[in-house]
Amino acid sequence: MGASQTRTEHKYQHLVEKTGFSLEQIKNLDKRFQQLSGNEETISRENLGNIPALANNPIRKQIIEAFFDKRNQCQNEVGSCEEIGFEQFLMVMSHFRPLTLKTTEEEKEEMRREKLRFLFNMHDTDNDGTITLAEYRKVVEELLSKSGAIGQEAARAIADAAMLEVASTNVPHMAPDDFYEGITFEHFEQILKGLEMETRMHIRFLDVDTTTMRCGKSTS
Repeated sequence: MGASQTRTEHKYQHLVEKTGFSLEQIKNLDKRFQQLSGNEETISRENLGNIPALANNPIRKQIIEAFFDKRNQCQNEVGSCEEIGFEQFLMVMSHFRPLTLKTTEEEKEEMRREKLRFLFNMHDTDNDGTITLAEYRKVVEELLSKSGAIGQEAARAIADAAMLEVASTNVPHMAPDDFYEGITFEHFEQILKGLEMETRMHIRFLDVDTTTMRCGKSTS
């Protein structure tokens, strides 16, 4: 029993350093991963698509795709995976870890930037480093039209107006005929500058409430 536990702890130790999760948190996330995968070594989009709590989420597709986006797995690569293993799953989950009392200002800023980059990647679906009008329009349309409170055409008009406002803010001297190529990550940071991100991004649909997960190394 003791030898088995030691092997498990050794197996996860590098993930403690890599993700900022404690050993206990990693063990709990591994259990959830095994539930989702059916005790297989990898999970697919279908596995995540079967989660009941995601069924009516207006950006369900974007959330699922985010797990298979290599940019969110800290691989310094672009593209997507067909299936992901536990370490890749854990790297995506690490974007949602909350602050602790020991988190320094420098770490807070880095965590905020990670969360913003994650959100940016969800919109930048073609991996070109820019959120185009078409990409932005698609997300806004899905958010608004699927709520049932507004039609698709109205949602499209709102998305177009929002993008035009972003363009006028980021490129204040645009001529009426100028084409706005899209939102860069730097623009995206400016747009969300006043939004408190550190405690807003959580994952509850996995039955893992990250607001209650204390981060950092295990002290036990």
